[in-house]
Amino acid sequence: MPSGLRPSMAVMAFLLGCGSALAQSGYQTEPVAAPAPDSAATDKAGEPAVPKPPADAALPPVETIISDTEFNAAIPALGADPDPELTKPLESIEAFERRLAGEQAGANPAQGQAAPAGVPALSDGTVSEQIGDAPVRDAELARPLLPLGEFKVEPVELGAAEAEKGNADVRYAVQINGLDAPDREAEADLAAEFRSLSALRAGHGKAENGAMLSARLTEDTKLIQQILAAAGWYGATVKPRIVRPAGDAPNEALTAVLDVTAGKRYTLSGIAIKAQSTVPPGLIEKNLALNIGEPIVAERVQGAEAQVAVALPQNGYAFAKVGDRDILLDADTGKGEYTLPVDVGPRGLFGGFATEGKLAFGVEHVGILARFKRGELYDSRKVDDLRQALVATGLFATVGVEPVRSGESAGDGTEYVTLKVEQQAGKPRTIGATLGYGSGEGARLEASWTHRNLFPPEGALIVHGIAGTKEQAAGVTFRRSNSGQRDRTLEIGAEALHSTFDAYSAYTGRLSARMSRDSTPLWQKRYTWAAGVQVLGTREQDFDVALGRRDYKTYFIAGLTGQFGVDFSNSLLDPTKGFRVTTLIEPEGSLRGSFTPYVRVRLDASAYYPVSDSFVMAGRLRFGTIQGASRIDLAPSRRFYAGGGGSVRGFAYQKLGPLDPSGDPLGGRSLTEGSAEVRYRFGDYGVVAFVDAGQAYASNIPKFSNLRYGVGLGGRFYTNFGPIRLDVATPLQRRANEGRLNIYVSIGQAF
Repeated sequence: MPSGLRPSMAVMAFLLGCGSALAQSGYQTEPVAAPAPDSAATDKAGEPAVPKPPADAALPPVETIISDTEFNAAIPALGADPDPELTKPLESIEAFERRLAGEQAGANPAQGQAAPAGVPALSDGTVSEQIGDAPVRDAELARPLLPLGEFKVEPVELGAAEAEKGNADVRYAVQINGLDAPDREAEADLAAEFRSLSALRAGHGKAENGAMLSARLTEDTKLIQQILAAAGWYGATVKPRIVRPAGDAPNEALTAVLDVTAGKRYTLSGIAIKAQSTVPPGLIEKNLALNIGEPIVAERVQGAEAQVAVALPQNGYAFAKVGDRDILLDADTGKGEYTLPVDVGPRGLFGGFATEGKLAFGVEHVGILARFKRGELYDSRKVDDLRQALVATGLFATVGVEPVRSGESAGDGTEYVTLKVEQQAGKPRTIGATLGYGSGEGARLEASWTHRNLFPPEGALIVHGIAGTKEQAAGVTFRRSNSGQRDRTLEIGAEALHSTFDAYSAYTGRLSARMSRDSTPLWQKRYTWAAGVQVLGTREQDFDVALGRRDYKTYFIAGLTGQFGVDFSNSLLDPTKGFRVTTLIEPEGSLRGSFTPYVRVRLDASAYYPVSDSFVMAGRLRFGTIQGASRIDLAPSRRFYAGGGGSVRGFAYQKLGPLDPSGDPLGGRSLTEGSAEVRYRFGDYGVVAFVDAGQAYASNIPKFSNLRYGVGLGGRFYTNFGPIRLDVATPLQRRANEGRLNIYVSIGQAF
């Protein structure tokens, strides 16, 4: 067995986790000078002897402070009858040693007993004996002291010049000697970690007094030892000292110096795993990312063990436990033998569910949220997905999912795993509100009251209303989330709406039903879809060519809704890369005198490209068409319009497209829009430069002619739920009655 040491598991965990310097037997942490060839004498037994002082060494003279006569005269008398023991003459040293040895051997001289025979200390008849059972054999006591020129330790305490400053600030600089490594990258990492944690660096070169500077120096000494140990240098030594300026000038800065001797860096010489066999074979070895010959670095070792702890539950081993590592370090070779025990436990398959606590719903609905079936191989990633789905319901104050052993065999050495769901239902009622403003749209406040679980499971009742300068509405919606299937939502709603825009005024009642798979701020989905039906009764003001003015007309509309979307962006409200494409198809029929069927189609696409961490380029296109009906047969609210905050900024809401003689929008049967933005973010703030283009056309085919352009700047304030947007835009080639500036405020990016 090579000379070395085997730290306990707790010690190694401390060393690897905290980076503590190794201080165990077998390590020589301080340099010891070898004796000169002729500096150590030996006695007759061959043992080193303590050198004698030079014979001609002169002792310094000692002046007499008080004479013996004066001293004796100053001592008070003992009294008339002094204690006889006080006047008895002292025994000789030889008699004392002989009496002491006899007492230790069992004799009692006070009773006249002689020292027993056979005592080695008294058998030779000498009057003085060696103390102890053997002569001193420690070779270190015989070594000469280091010359003062080679002794580098300096006291950390400050001198008188600094002490006179009292509580005045002590200025200092920091100097590290020897904190280097053969690998430049490792050296940079060591220095960077020290700078980030150093107490001396954190003081910015000032301390309130010398004691504070000394404390910081001591703390950084331990810090460097921990950093080096975490990187594999377990025998490092660090010597702190303070260097004063020449002449001990009180106004000059001190230098806090740390002399580092890293010593030997330990590397892995062997890797052993103590575990049962796995399916597939070598599962642990493949995920333990350690190699023979690499330094024993705490971060690498812990990361490799964490990967094993993650990989096993992802491959069926729900109850696997990674044990405490054992590393046998050899001080002579600088090698370490690494051993990791792992209890893999039984290989598991998904079984059933159990739930307890304050329930929001039962185990049947938990099964709907799960993306796995009974009998599938256990995978912790699917358990995490279930946990996220439970959180996304918004029904819990706290919720947890953990596997428990069922004891039910699944064959082939596997076992069914039961998932226990610990529920603590939260308050089901919420109140929400949003506020926005746009030129042409005016101010808009939308508020809602929601009971998220009035009809369990996940059956919500939502009452909402809109109060705005251009629009007022009230409605009620029943929504069942995860309706019979994960991520599927059923909504049934009724709404009454009053709108007074420049394009039209309308009083509308709406009944609708919709089944969808939509993204939410908490659960963004790659693919979305929706299918629904709606019935509208609306009385709207439209321009009558025969009358030459606007007049109210009544429309009854029934239609279907189909929508499909693809979203490969990285955020719902603040995307910085990826793209989105959404298609909306709405076959409808309008009943006004006669039945007129038609279909509305709209295509939206947007893309995002990160130029750097701070700069993002974004673009969007939108096309729309209505086929099967003339504009006069379409209710004004079902036509296409362009202009406004979500369309072409720089223009008022719905102002682009065909106009009536008074300059109010008529709407069109086709639409073309496009936008480009450059977004720059700094911290929680950002700025945006943009250009928008668009137009609505009377024809049913989108065109690129007569496009209008708006340009502007925007500001962003980023919050944890998305950016708050403020855009200011102006139209290019502004025409009569068009505003010089238009302002838009909302939550989220423009697209």
